[in-house]
Amino acid sequence: MEIVKAAYLISSPALADCPKADRPEYALIGRSNVGKSSVLNMITNKEGLAKISRSPGKTRLINHFAIESTPSAEVRGPVTSWYLVDLPGYGFAKVSHAQRKQWEKMIEEYVRKRETLGVLFVLIDSRHEPQAIDLEFIGKLGEWQVPFALIFTKSDKSTQKEVAANVRRFLDEMRKEWEFLPPHFVTSAVKKTGRKALLEYINESNASYAAAHAAAPVGRAQAGTTSRKPLP
Repeated sequence: MEIVKAAYLISSPALADCPKADRPEYALIGRSNVGKSSVLNMITNKEGLAKISRSPGKTRLINHFAIESTPSAEVRGPVTSWYLVDLPGYGFAKVSHAQRKQWEKMIEEYVRKRETLGVLFVLIDSRHEPQAIDLEFIGKLGEWQVPFALIFTKSDKSTQKEVAANVRRFLDEMRKEWEFLPPHFVTSAVKKTGRKALLEYINESNASYAAAHAAAPVGRAQAGTTSRKPLP
């Protein structure tokens, strides 16, 4: 896939305020300091598209970015339009209890009801061993039957051995509750590690979305691999 255009579109305080659901979209979510903006900029290859803050918790709205892509740099072909979405992080952002509850409600409504959400990318910091807050959020996605994939971030901050060990530990923790594991990607926004694999995955998901949407234009048409709910 070759991205030919990427631009910020709108920030919405609620699902009802989001752009018309007329194309596939892929949302990024994770703990407040996991590097969502850096990953979004890496995917689009456009530094500064999403603003990077040194203070966790600055993303407080549903931020849509309009993307246009072609199958490859060599084969321009038809242009596909889709959205990347930056969601508020979960975790230790210093906000009031009421504000946190408002965010949680907004996120749940979006991921459960947004008809054109193909895949939710859950970002995990590869520098750390499995964190309960990440596993708990993924458990909710299983209960809600929301399709998702994992992006392990900041792989340049540790050795390859440490990153591989932490990824393995996280997946092993998931295997205790999950029958099937979702796709996962190991990335570095600095070195652009994992970008090609992510673009290929999104390209395939766009094709699946188009096929599903043509067959069932009414209702939620999910793209990509659907993660299975936790085992009883």
